[in-house]
Amino acid sequence: MLGTMHFAELTPVEQRVLGCLIEKRWTTPDQYPLSLNGLRLACNQSTNRDPVTSYDEGTVREAAQRLSLYGLARLASGHGSRATKYRHLAEESLGLGREELAVLAVLLLRGPQTPGELKARTERMATIASLAEVEGILSALGEREYVRRIGRRPGQKEDRFEHLLGGSGDRDGGAPPAPVEVPAHAPVTMLTPVQAVAPPAINGELAERVTALEAEVASLRSALEELRELYG
Repeated sequence: MLGTMHFAELTPVEQRVLGCLIEKRWTTPDQYPLSLNGLRLACNQSTNRDPVTSYDEGTVREAAQRLSLYGLARLASGHGSRATKYRHLAEESLGLGREELAVLAVLLLRGPQTPGELKARTERMATIASLAEVEGILSALGEREYVRRIGRRPGQKEDRFEHLLGGSGDRDGGAPPAPVEVPAHAPVTMLTPVQAVAPPAINGELAERVTALEAEVASLRSALEELRELYG
């Protein structure tokens, strides 16, 4: 049995945080899961990012907490660790493999790309042997409503592709993508379309504390599911 979860309206900062968590898992595995400060630095890199941002720690924390509520990330601080750390849950929540996630991460971090650009820019995350393989990955992601083909830029020979996990400057105002189907056994928090499309408001100290507690509950639920799988 499948449940439905809507990821089509992630905010720009949520897209950036998710992309960084996916990228850094493979490019800097010794530093993963990412500390909050490491995640902030990853978001604000001046290279391999478009646009370049200057998010503060609070902005990144709130986005990571919301991704935890959506089942796309979780707290991953070790026992006794003083640093808040996060890891992504994209394999489980989106049902994607390494090569597909690498392509999606580049689109999240750099905006619309051609297949040639995607092949070059995924090299540190996954081995994609040819442009034909990139096209096959994009086709599979398109069938899942995670990406779509858009027009080429003047002077370019290849069409570009953009992700469909949130607003994009290249959107043409078409209909929103269909709900994403997620296996019911995946350790995610099932949200209604309204909840997923409208992230919880963060107003004042009380709201921030509530959001942090909700993220912690989501993380504990995920950990419980993992224990159930291990010990039956």
